[in-house]
Amino acid sequence: MNIFIGSLPFSLKESELRGYFEKYGEVSSVKIITDKYSGKSKGFGFIEMPDDDHATEAIEALNESEISGRKVVVNKAEEKKDNNRRSNFRGGNQGGQRRSGGGGGGYQQRGGYNKGYDED
Repeated sequence: MNIFIGSLPFSLKESELRGYFEKYGEVSSVKIITDKYSGKSKGFGFIEMPDDDHATEAIEALNESEISGRKVVVNKAEEKKDNNRRSNFRGGNQGGQRRSGGGGGGYQQRGGYNKGYDED
């Protein structure tokens, strides 16, 4: 079973995380997710346990427990759905004109609404 662990302390090592779960049974893999640029922990990870009964026992025992002073969230990981969200994503203001600084018009580009400029 694949298990999700959230709210992990950023300094926690994979070997330390493995130790918490090995108390309940065999752990086949441990992965703390890191930022691809900085290499720092994102504060969540995944544990793979081959025995579902042991995995369920670990989830029940460790969910909302404290690890290095932080209350962690532990539950069964859901499979990632392939729904092409990126290609179908559309921002709220059709292309982000105001957010990107391009486009827009009127007073928006001059620093805000009604700043004392005359409209001709």
